[in-house]
Amino acid sequence: MEVTVSCCQFEIKKLNSFSAFEKQVSDTFEQVPLTSDYVLFPELTTLGLLTSFDHFSTLALKDYRKLTDFLDDYKKLFSSLASERQQIIIAGSTLEEEAGEIYNTCFIFEPDGSIHRHRKTHIFPGEAEWDTAEGDALEVFEIGPVTFGIAICYEIEIPEINSIYQQKGADIIFCPSYTFTPHGFWRVRHCAQARAIENQVYVIHCPTKGNRDGIIYPGHGNASILSPCDLNWEANGVVVEAKENTKVITASLSMDALYDNRQDGAATTVKDRQRRKELYTIGKV
Repeated sequence: MEVTVSCCQFEIKKLNSFSAFEKQVSDTFEQVPLTSDYVLFPELTTLGLLTSFDHFSTLALKDYRKLTDFLDDYKKLFSSLASERQQIIIAGSTLEEEAGEIYNTCFIFEPDGSIHRHRKTHIFPGEAEWDTAEGDALEVFEIGPVTFGIAICYEIEIPEINSIYQQKGADIIFCPSYTFTPHGFWRVRHCAQARAIENQVYVIHCPTKGNRDGIIYPGHGNASILSPCDLNWEANGVVVEAKENTKVITASLSMDALYDNRQDGAATTVKDRQRRKELYTIGKV
């Protein structure tokens, strides 16, 4: 079985209204094949909408919560696109409010109108001033042809999260990210590659890019679709990687190659990790 995945390298732009954001999204989808099973957008896809406020230049970091003003329109837009295109859209993340708490939430839109979400469980230290709370669930999603997990940016740097996803049956981990420095990008990118190797899964890494004034930090990095570093794939584990000005990358991923790798690969990390798990008890002599 093959699964086709598209990864949208979305740019932070000055936006005058939600309509301008909608056009940016629509322009991006022009490069997404209708044959793609899954379409991924980056973390804080809606970030450019902060510039639509007349008093943007006076906003403070805590005002990131204003992105919640656009949540209903965001849901309506991506739900409509998922239905029209008959694709599963993992629409990056945006901020949502519930019971007075603000969460960095990744929303998943199905063609039948169903909407699912994953709230970021580990807030990066640099996000603390956004005043966002942490989610408490690590669930996988059996939507479409495969089971997958969501690791929002810093979550890919936490090995235990992704190991849990693999143990729950994930074959793909989607990683929308937003990193403020090249160092941050490479931390996430290297960890994404490591998670692919140690869990024998595909990892789809999708960073927010661009630079704006005011409270919006610059976004760094290039999108990539990653595999384990083993004989079924390229030696460096890169299936495809975006160039500097690329908007969308797409790849067909063989699930059979992944399953074969777990059984007979040169490195069977998942099987061997379970085989020697008695060694991992803290304090064991």
